[in-house]
Amino acid sequence: MIKEISGVIIECVTGNIAEQPDITAVVNAANARLQPGGGVAGAIHRAAGPGLEEECRKYAPIEPGQAVITGGHNLPNRYVIHTLGPVYGVDKPEEKLLGDCYRNSLLLAEQQGIDSVAFPAISTGVFRYPLEKATEVAIRTVLEMLPGLKSVKKIRFVLFSDSDRLVYEAELSRLAGG
Repeated sequence: MIKEISGVIIECVTGNIAEQPDITAVVNAANARLQPGGGVAGAIHRAAGPGLEEECRKYAPIEPGQAVITGGHNLPNRYVIHTLGPVYGVDKPEEKLLGDCYRNSLLLAEQQGIDSVAFPAISTGVFRYPLEKATEVAIRTVLEMLPGLKSVKKIRFVLFSDSDRLVYEAELSRLAGG
């Protein structure tokens, strides 16, 4: 699904966040220490190579909702924006912290003059945030940010499965109309 809202293209695709060659910055659903792990963090670190882990050391640890930016290293992307999502049921208030992940990532992208950003479904894996609730926060936050974006002209949600993508598409249609 592709929508254009306030001059920004929003896409929902099924795929691997580490394989988005036409995107300037990919967002890593990071752990607090910004180390390789499972899921999104593992895929990004494996594809980027050891230089990413080394560069991340100077920024760690980060707090839930915070975002930091590094180079892309061996990824096809110029930058990686690392954000720590909340652990559902542990980090409070979850909804605000999850929204901050998207908000702060987009603010960093704007500060760097980045034109395109790809997001995973932050906190929905091992951090156990229910997909439907996380999707609503993600889409709502991004839509709220659109009027203030000057550099970012494309936002892509890269989902692990077709079923996750369908949830994102339905929520985007619901919140953005049609």
